[in-house]
Amino acid sequence: MPALFLTESEVSELLTMPLAIESIEHAFLQWAKGKAVNVPRTRVTAPGILLHCMSASAEYLGYLGWKSYTTTGQTTQFHIALYEVETGKISALFEADQLGRIRTGAASGVATKYMARPDARRVGIFGTGRQARTQLLAVCQVRDISRIHVYCRTEKSRTTFSHQMAKELGINVVPVSDPEQAVKDMDIIIASTTSKQPLFDGRSIAQGTHLNLVGSNFLHKSEVDTCTIERADHIVCDSVEQCKLEAGDLVNPIEQKVLNWSEVSNLSDVITQPELVRRSSSEITVFKSVGLAIEDVAAGVRVLKRAQQEERGQLLPF
Repeated sequence: MPALFLTESEVSELLTMPLAIESIEHAFLQWAKGKAVNVPRTRVTAPGILLHCMSASAEYLGYLGWKSYTTTGQTTQFHIALYEVETGKISALFEADQLGRIRTGAASGVATKYMARPDARRVGIFGTGRQARTQLLAVCQVRDISRIHVYCRTEKSRTTFSHQMAKELGINVVPVSDPEQAVKDMDIIIASTTSKQPLFDGRSIAQGTHLNLVGSNFLHKSEVDTCTIERADHIVCDSVEQCKLEAGDLVNPIEQKVLNWSEVSNLSDVITQPELVRRSSSEITVFKSVGLAIEDVAAGVRVLKRAQQEERGQLLPF
């Protein structure tokens, strides 16, 4: 049977944030039950370019697959392939830039659902890129958000982004010129930047705050300072195994002896045992996401099923 090819625009139309959150939550639940396998990212370098590869199997869906992408100083290109577990045949090949942004937002949405205070209303976000948009879409799916403060270093970017998100979400989105205004008295803080250095002073975080850290998957980058990690009552990773390889936000505090990996939980554990986090409204919680192939496969299968139902995409001769 020919494989189905989908473009970025087709994937964007087929994968909504509610569908992505549902599929990602289910993926972590099945992973906890031993019905999925995730292989951490590897990277290959050549002059001026990086090739990133990651793979996973989702036995519970009947598919396995990989995501590969290249990054240069000018461009990125993302692709996902899905194979049937039963036959080994390739079923789909997608352009996957937008899928990656949506599934990353969805993972934060799932973490926020289980970790943030139920009455969380105010969000501070660092970053105004395309990843920041899906982070806000996801958080607003799982909490009744009433106000968002947006910070980035460029006034034009934060103003434009705030206007766009206010229109899309229908809530009050305010650009702020001081990073402390995106931290102080916030219920949820999102870090979605390319920064190599901490974005704010961890001493400014209010008791009861939940943080989603999604910007970095390199050991030499850290969006938060050691104080933030030291103050956290509960720290959760999308994958502890992969964070050991990629999460500078956590590896640095561990090297400084203020954190131990034994104190860090997997998101799959939190979904099956919600009592692991948020025992009181005053606790500070942190979710560190580096992005997993099981998320790509789970979201990709959802896209494939919808595309088949709606007869979307182009058939490839292999």
